[in-house]
This record gives sequence, C-alpha cells and structure tokens, in this order.
Amino acid sequence: MARPDEVAYYFAYAPVTCTITDLARVAGMRWAIEECFQAAKNECGLDEYEVRRYVGWYRHITLAMLAHAFLAGLAADEAAKEAAETNPPAASSLSPWQRSAGSWNISCPTTEHADLGHEITH
Repeated sequence: MARPDEVAYYFAYAPVTCTITDLARVAGMRWAIEECFQAAKNECGLDEYEVRRYVGWYRHITLAMLAHAFLAGLAADEAAKEAAETNPPAASSLSPWQRSAGSWNISCPTTEHADLGHEITH
C-alpha cells in the first residue's frame, strides 16, 4: 500500500452468499467503467451537452453512448482483423460487414436461382 495512513473502504449491499472475491471483482470493475466514460467524453462528446430539460439530456447521453459503443465495436473488429492477419483464420468471417478503403460495406450472400427450387421466367 503506497499510503498506509489512507484507508479505502466500500459499503456493499449484497446477498449473504456473496463472497469477498465477488465483492473485490465488482469493486475492481469501477476503473474499467471510469475509463469507458472518459473515452466517451473524449471521442463522442458525452460531456458537451447544453440542454435545459431531462428529455434533451437523456437523448444526448443515449446517442453519445450509442456512438461510443459503435466505435468500440469497430475497434474490436479491427483488433480481431489484425490478430487474424498474423494468424490465418481457419474459416471465413461470419460478419456480413467488411472494411474496404476506409469505409464499411455490407456483403449479403446471393443465392443461385437453381438453389431456390424453381425457375424464373421473363
């Protein structure tokens, strides 16, 4: 402990069956949550709302957190692709979203008319 004179404590309301390990795990999640909010403030303008009513504030917070979740998903996909480039994948990607030249495209598989079991006449 860096500062033995400083005492840190948590007050927990949990079931009797909850262990100290569970409480420590939940308390440790605080830092990840704070980092998430800080990233949302920096990248998505979470803290830049100028509203006067609850409804406007709620809309702003919801959209900012949705944008942050989308960006986090894109970052995770990029990290997975970079990892896949170093280790060749065993199967093709299941996601229909593909990145091409800095933009995202959706690729939908096409079915052959013969596979449908009927002919198309013109």
